[in-house]
Amino acid sequence: MRVSQRILDGNTFTIREWGSPDFPKLLMLHGFPEYGGAWEGLAMRLSDRFHCIAPDQRGYGASYAPDNVAAYATSKLVEDMAALIGSDGPITVMGHDWGASVAYGLAMFRPELVDRLIIANGVHPVPFQRAMAAGGAQSEASQYINYLRAPGSEDALAANDYAKLLQLFSAKMDMSWLAGDQLARQKAVWTQSGLRGMINWYRASPLIVADPGKPADMPPLPLDRLRVQCPHLLIWGDGDTALLPVSTEGLEEFAPDLTRKTIPGADHWVLHQHPDQVAQMVRDWHP
Repeated sequence: MRVSQRILDGNTFTIREWGSPDFPKLLMLHGFPEYGGAWEGLAMRLSDRFHCIAPDQRGYGASYAPDNVAAYATSKLVEDMAALIGSDGPITVMGHDWGASVAYGLAMFRPELVDRLIIANGVHPVPFQRAMAAGGAQSEASQYINYLRAPGSEDALAANDYAKLLQLFSAKMDMSWLAGDQLARQKAVWTQSGLRGMINWYRASPLIVADPGKPADMPPLPLDRLRVQCPHLLIWGDGDTALLPVSTEGLEEFAPDLTRKTIPGADHWVLHQHPDQVAQMVRDWHP
């Protein structure tokens, strides 16, 4: 693994890389509350075929982390990664959790930079918003978003050596992989960056979370602009309790060249639980 600092649009970002720069590039975008190093297990399994590139995104690790919520609008997060791709595009982009929102943003709004899109337990904004607005199971599962958006949540989550953050991180899911040195490295990153920036991703998002049993109106969305034209692979751990299967229903409407692959029994942390299987799915699908 190689770690470097890169200036993107005047701001500093930490970048991790595996594999030869001569290999096809695979940009790997982490979610909450991880960081670029969370991709190491998968990147090590793909580095003989891909030049894997995993940044600490805005608000994470030693990367640029402004305090103001507006700085975390999806458009700005996408601009960061568009600057990272630069003249190397088009490349393959892979995203998990919040990283999936940036990956989808790149594929939808900067399609010239993305030749293939891989998502692992992440969601397209339209099916997800439909599910969260319905007042059903996904609305109930997403109530934690309201907690995170509340003022001071970062302080509560950081207290007592990140006790509440770890509790949130592992709710109803298998976290046996986050232990020992890996847990120590993760806590070191949280201490380095603080939690405000990463939680500001939630505060800046326009997504509406309905109360359970009380459907909300769908916000206006530019549906014609939210389409993925490149080949798209969706890898899904079907035991995810944060993102339910309903959150991907109708995805084919927005991604006509979609391939779905399911890993039974895996949950939101499928990348850590089944890296060999995920890596093989990527190899089998990518030409």
